[in-house]
Amino acid sequence: MTTDLPPIWSGFFDDAAIFPPTETDLADAVATFLARRDEWYADLVASFVVTDQRVPDVAHAEVPLSIVVTGGAGAIAGACRLAARAGNEVAGLEIALRDLDDLPGNARRVVAAVDAARGEGLLEDATPVFVELPAADVTHSWQAAADEVAAAELRLKFRTGGVDAHLFPSADQLSSWIDAALDRELPFKCTAGLHSAIRHRDDATGFEHHGFLNVLAATAAAYEGTSGTEVTQMLCATDAPQVVALATDLDLARARRWFTGVGSCSISEPLDDLLALGLLERP
Repeated sequence: MTTDLPPIWSGFFDDAAIFPPTETDLADAVATFLARRDEWYADLVASFVVTDQRVPDVAHAEVPLSIVVTGGAGAIAGACRLAARAGNEVAGLEIALRDLDDLPGNARRVVAAVDAARGEGLLEDATPVFVELPAADVTHSWQAAADEVAAAELRLKFRTGGVDAHLFPSADQLSSWIDAALDRELPFKCTAGLHSAIRHRDDATGFEHHGFLNVLAATAAAYEGTSGTEVTQMLCATDAPQVVALATDLDLARARRWFTGVGSCSISEPLDDLLALGLLERP
């Protein structure tokens, strides 16, 4: 039996089970996604994340898809056509900028392709499009690309982890990304490495993982005008009661307007954390 979740957590996670490090078999991941609809926490999950190449393999029209476009701006229309052919709702599109020598130009090409897809009726105007900027320091080129995304009223995507240590941004970098998004009134999502609510060091890999509660609280604090240094400190906090207390004093619901959610290859881990920290209650 499903139940209404607090708005702060409703639709906060996209199911990215087929991506590393979990890499669940697609058919099994889809079956788990569908079975979850009868669980009390079903509303925690918004969509199923899949690459454009694997859209036809989902084979269940009732699964809303967040589609990761792998072929650059020119592949956006094709991704939309694949979803339409399969009968799946496009809950979102995600595309990374890879032309590091011309990030603003790359962003403009993405914007033009999105506009064209919408003009052809392939993509609804309300469907969010997340543009992934490089996981690097905020440079003039990085900011110029973010300006293009903002001008087109698209969204940002930040990569917060992966299978290698260098894929995890520092707290300073993540703080600067959040600041850049808020400065442009740009909603953003995060992906990878955010299975747990609280920042921690993974015992198996030794990697420092950001916590999704840290990021949400830091976003709320940054929106309220907290200094970058303090925001970074919040991202670095590892004491769970301290982070929960900080988060409780902030307007997390308003922060959700900007930090819209997380692509996670695990749903059970963040659910367990929310329950353990008292942020959700099992009915």
